[in-house]
Amino acid sequence: MVTRTVDLRSDTVTKPCEAMRAAMANAEVDDNVLGNDPSALRLETEMARITGKEAALFVPSGTMGNLISVLVHCDVRGSEVILGDNSHIHIYENGGIATIGGVHPRTVKNNEDGTMDIDVIEAKIRDPRGQLVYPTTRLICLENSHANTGGRCLSVEYTDQVGELAKKHGLKLHIDGARIFNASVALGVPVHRLVQAADSVSICLSKGLGAPVGSVIVGSESFISKAKILRKALGGGMRQVGILCSAALFAVQNNVAKLENDHKNAKTLAGAYFKLIFVLKHMPPLSAEQIYVDLEESSNLTAEKLYKNLQQHGVVVMLEGPYSIRIVIHHQISETDVQYTLSCFKQVLNGANVHSENGN
Repeated sequence: MVTRTVDLRSDTVTKPCEAMRAAMANAEVDDNVLGNDPSALRLETEMARITGKEAALFVPSGTMGNLISVLVHCDVRGSEVILGDNSHIHIYENGGIATIGGVHPRTVKNNEDGTMDIDVIEAKIRDPRGQLVYPTTRLICLENSHANTGGRCLSVEYTDQVGELAKKHGLKLHIDGARIFNASVALGVPVHRLVQAADSVSICLSKGLGAPVGSVIVGSESFISKAKILRKALGGGMRQVGILCSAALFAVQNNVAKLENDHKNAKTLAGAYFKLIFVLKHMPPLSAEQIYVDLEESSNLTAEKLYKNLQQHGVVVMLEGPYSIRIVIHHQISETDVQYTLSCFKQVLNGANVHSENGN
C-alpha cells in the first residue's frame, strides 16, 4: 500500500499553501475588463518593474500569452515568425499562431542547449524583394529556459545577439519565458537583463513559482494596449481576477527565492542517477529544475516499466518516450522526497535485474 506520493511530473502540480489561499481570500477586487481590479494592477505593475518593461498584462495561460504576443507583432495575416523546431510555441500550443492568427511558422533547428544558430536564423529571414511570393518575416521567438532540451538556459550574450539581429532586419523579438525566473536563478542574471533585448516576454506564474493559474506578458505601453484587445477577443477578459492575481503576486514575492533550492535538489538527483543507473545513455544535462532520464535501448528496462514500478512506490514521473522519462523538481519537493525517490529507484533497478550489452 502506497503511503507517500512524490509527484515529479511537472512544476505545474503544486498546490496553493495556506498563506497563498489567505491572500486569495482577502484579495481586493473589481471589474478587470473595465481595468479597475487593484490586485491585477499591483501584479502587473510589479511584473513590469521586474522585467524592466513599460507595462504588463495578466492572461489565463502561457499559451494565450504567446499567441497574443505573436499576433500583436504579426498583425498582418500571412506574416512569418522564425522559431525553434523544438520550441513550445511550435509543438505544444495547438498551432494557434497559424490556425487563429494566420501566421506562418518558419523553423530553425534547436541545438542541444536550446539555442538556434544565429547565421541560420539570418538565412531564414525573407528577402523583402520577394514579398510577391513569400511571407513577410516580422518576428523571431526564443524560449528561455528551453523545456524540450531539459530546461537549458539561454545566456544573456546569446539573447543580445539575437536581439541585434532582429533590429538589423527591422524585426521584433519575443521570448517565451515560461520559466524565465528559473533561468535567472540558474545563470545568476536578473530577469530584466535576460529579457532586455526582447520586445515582449510571456512569463508563466503557475510553473516553478507555484501560482494556481495564469501568466503575464510584458512589453511597451503600445504593445500591451493591443494585447488587451486580443485578450478580450480570445475570451481571456476576466472580471474579479484579483483573486488569481493575488495568488500570483504572493508567488512572485515568496517563491522565487525557493528556486535555488529546487535547482540544488535537481542536481542532487541527476548526479545520483548517473552513479546509480548504469543504463543511462549519458549524464543528464545539469540545467535548472528538469531532468531527462534516457535509458539505453539495449537494457531490459523500458521507460514504461520504470514508470509503472516507480508509481507503485508512490513516485510519479512523466513518460517522454519508450526509453525516456522526465522529472521536474518544484518547491514542494523536499530533500527528504529526493532521498526517498532515489531509494525507490534502487529498489526498482534491483528488482529489474538491469543489464546492458557493454557488460555493466
